[in-house]
Amino acid sequence: MVAIASPFGPVNEALKTRVSRTISAILVVIALVLGISLAVAQVGGDRGITPTASSSDIEIMGIEVDTRGDTAEDARQSAWRQAQREAWRKAGGPAIADAQLSSLVSAIVIERERLGPKRYIATLGIVFDRQRAGRFLGGVSRGSSSAPMLVVPVTVSGGAYTAFEVRNPWQRAWAEFNPGASRIDYVRPSGAGGDSLLLTYGQTGRRSRAWWRTVLDQFSAADVLVPAARLESQYPGGPINGTFTARYGPDSTYLDQFELRAENPRELTTMLNEAVRRMDRAFEQALADGKLRPDPTLREGGTGEVDPAILRLIEIGRAIQARDAAVAAAAADAPAVQGPVAAPIVSEPQPTATVVRAYVVQFATPDAAAFDTALNNVRGVPGVRGLAVTSTAMGGTSVMSVSFGGSIEQLAAQLRARGFAVQQGSNALAISR
Repeated sequence: MVAIASPFGPVNEALKTRVSRTISAILVVIALVLGISLAVAQVGGDRGITPTASSSDIEIMGIEVDTRGDTAEDARQSAWRQAQREAWRKAGGPAIADAQLSSLVSAIVIERERLGPKRYIATLGIVFDRQRAGRFLGGVSRGSSSAPMLVVPVTVSGGAYTAFEVRNPWQRAWAEFNPGASRIDYVRPSGAGGDSLLLTYGQTGRRSRAWWRTVLDQFSAADVLVPAARLESQYPGGPINGTFTARYGPDSTYLDQFELRAENPRELTTMLNEAVRRMDRAFEQALADGKLRPDPTLREGGTGEVDPAILRLIEIGRAIQARDAAVAAAAADAPAVQGPVAAPIVSEPQPTATVVRAYVVQFATPDAAAFDTALNNVRGVPGVRGLAVTSTAMGGTSVMSVSFGGSIEQLAAQLRARGFAVQQGSNALAISR
């Protein structure tokens, strides 16, 4: 039996190969487009809430009024005058005429209001201009301000823990807070762009000083404040219970806790604004008590290693002590002779000028632990005056700039002594374990 090859076989195989390659190319393009879309979606969208400008004006919030009048406008004007007098009383001002009091008011904040034909019910905030009202209230001593503190508000609601990942009422309350009269120097991110990826709830649980230094440097802050709000709704449209906890620092140190209640979702904003003001008072009290101090391990080089200049002074002091001990021992062992005895001369080490240069060091960072270990080991090398991470790539190769008092060959030798495999270039090193 003779087998006859089909003339269409090779053509079909070539067609299959061509179709397979086309489909593969299409799938690669689709995957690339989807990947770009997901990356954009992570930092895009309606995320950021820009903080309001801060001023040192005197704010008295939460003034409740309920007035009546011939018309709705008469009721409103009467309520505003009543709110101004009540706020002035709370500010500790003397008795003055309503016309003079109105000239001291720079703004009236309407937190909530309800209008009727002849009735006005509202919760108002009165802002007095500090320059005009200061002569009646006297000088207000604020005391020293805190170091710049990064604020990361955390919301716990419905089992979800969020910070800047999505917009939320707690974030908005901090953005609208006026910290001008506070002793705390708040650094309030907007949450837009890369903030939503960097300042997440997971970041507040990190203990790595190296990671926190990188984050704080992005916002020119010295430490971090974490005001947390746990919101629990009893049923849809019903009361909302809020538990608020003030913490600070990379170790999440506890400062204060309190509870508030909103009778319905319409009162949630008022409750959160009051919670922010109580948080601010808690942070100010912690500052006054000496608790709110920046963590020294968050400073550049704050790893517990002694500065090389201090080590040099210690060496000189020990050399002087050794010389004095040698002189005393020689005097005790020498026989008694007439005339003066020459003491042995011990050369004292003299400090020498050191030229500090900056070198680029690439280091493998397969995970966060390797990142921290590399930074801490390099900081501990004698002669290293400081370092700055210029590029971070988890699972790849990160880059740092190292200020070292010596040549690049000496730096490479010190790193090899610490167990690194070192590859040396003209002005750069690549290290790995």
